[in-house]
Amino acid sequence: MAVVPVKIEKNGKWVVGKIDLQQDGMTILEPLKAAIPYKSVIDLVEKKNLLIITAKGDPPTTYKIASVEKVLQAMKRFIAMSCSAYRLMAYFMSPAVRGGVLVTNATWEKGAIAVLKSTIWFVSQNKQVSIALKEVTSMELTKKEVQKNQVDVLKLDHMENSDVVTSYVLCPLSTLQILINFLKDATKDLEVTGEELDPLSAQVGMLIYSGMDSHAIENMLNIPHKNLDEIYDRLLKLGLAEVVLVRREVQLTPKGVRFITEAVKPPSQ
Repeated sequence: MAVVPVKIEKNGKWVVGKIDLQQDGMTILEPLKAAIPYKSVIDLVEKKNLLIITAKGDPPTTYKIASVEKVLQAMKRFIAMSCSAYRLMAYFMSPAVRGGVLVTNATWEKGAIAVLKSTIWFVSQNKQVSIALKEVTSMELTKKEVQKNQVDVLKLDHMENSDVVTSYVLCPLSTLQILINFLKDATKDLEVTGEELDPLSAQVGMLIYSGMDSHAIENMLNIPHKNLDEIYDRLLKLGLAEVVLVRREVQLTPKGVRFITEAVKPPSQ
């Protein structure tokens, strides 16, 4: 169909190459000379202007490909519509809400939902949206008004750049139930039982979710910094949190004390 220019990672280095995009697969003409049928793809991950494609094999083969947005859009659409994945036709709205605020001009798109090894893809004629399964925070069947009617939809919440983003999927209820069961099975490693977290740690987690920093949490719960660090260690161990900033505690050296002492002296008359 079309031969397009790309950059491909080879032996840890990026090299210029070409890919022949076809209806049922693509062929890396150079420098790897590899044929990749779309139906052999088991995972597709997007990172900015980069696609990471994993194809079946023993072991599976991973290709890292970078190109301009127009080329990547075509590749994403071809792969998501034909790859080895759980797939269904549906309407989707993604993103619909970001950080608690409705997304301007969010509309329903007619297309396909594809669930791969580590990513959910929403694909229409003009749009491709990917959500990492590890970023999914909740999913539920709910009601939403569509054309003045209350209909069943799947509400999917996930993290994106520290914001909670909501997407919706619309299709027959029986299909929605199959989809949510499939997604729950695909994300079962993210589940945490209530017994794993004590009440105080759960409270700290809630305050982190509300946007409080460490100092505010210590004041709110009246706990010392050492105890909060222990709770943070517990959250980190369970995979419920990640370190984004290490707070330093310092004290002045004798040189520092001397400097500050001199600096605060009133000017001599």
